[in-house]
Amino acid sequence: MKHLLGIENLNRDQIMNILETAVSFDEINQRQIKKVPTLKGKTIINFFAEPSTRTRMSFEVAEKRLSADTYNIAVSGSAIEKGETLADTALNLQAMQPDALIIRHAVSGTPHLLAEVMDCSIINAGDGFREHPTQALLDAYTIWQKKGKLEGLRIALLGDIYHSRVARSNIYLLTKMGCDVVISGPATMIPKEVEKLGVTVEKRPVDAVKDADAVMMLRVQNERASNLLYPDVREYAKFFCLTPELLKHAKPDAIVMHPGPANRGVEIDDTVMDGERSVVLKQVANGVSVRMAVLYLLLGGSEK
Repeated sequence: MKHLLGIENLNRDQIMNILETAVSFDEINQRQIKKVPTLKGKTIINFFAEPSTRTRMSFEVAEKRLSADTYNIAVSGSAIEKGETLADTALNLQAMQPDALIIRHAVSGTPHLLAEVMDCSIINAGDGFREHPTQALLDAYTIWQKKGKLEGLRIALLGDIYHSRVARSNIYLLTKMGCDVVISGPATMIPKEVEKLGVTVEKRPVDAVKDADAVMMLRVQNERASNLLYPDVREYAKFFCLTPELLKHAKPDAIVMHPGPANRGVEIDDTVMDGERSVVLKQVANGVSVRMAVLYLLLGGSEK
């Protein structure tokens, strides 16, 4: 592959190749000196037009540990604020001959546009509420790491499915890998005909969580007008917050996941978020290994 624009067009072999490659970088990230010359001389630009903590820092850490030269730009302070089009900005960046551009943007399809006008590799770090491929990959890696397999597992996704690019990428990936994916959330936050993607929709969270091997909670994305789709936070939390009582319906060894940022007390209870079954921080750690693997595979790195 030259680009990573989404999960939808990946096949099982490509997905497993990324996950298996991440294993070796996991080992590197445990070393005292966490740096290899794999991408020395490569130039990577991080272009985040939306707020981000985990994804932006995870990519930057991954790039530096691979010895790439990295540069960060944001819409604030860029020529876009002066009226320059995104395409013109991309062409100007291309003139500097980067090897890869990491893009997060509020408009769905932006990475696909950049892939058409730029010669370098484009990696989608989240576009609108379309996809977030590296998040789905690190989620799958975490499940695979904890359970030893993906095929045949029951995975529950709860919350704001409609606006969640994380949910969409995870649905694409987990169904491709043979998981039984069950979703639940307020009716106003469930996409129409989502069953066509191979998932089961449950109206009651307790039915979605029942016998689940992993429970992934998704935050309400108020910045995308989700706050117009439910009465109030207290009402939402009453029915859709993952509490210890609700988690009892999952398998005894079920893991709890969240892509972050988490709204404690809204979609997930403090005791669950910080409990022994939570792998939230492990997801963050795995994000570095998975993104190192993606960069390595896309940019043709080789450790000498």
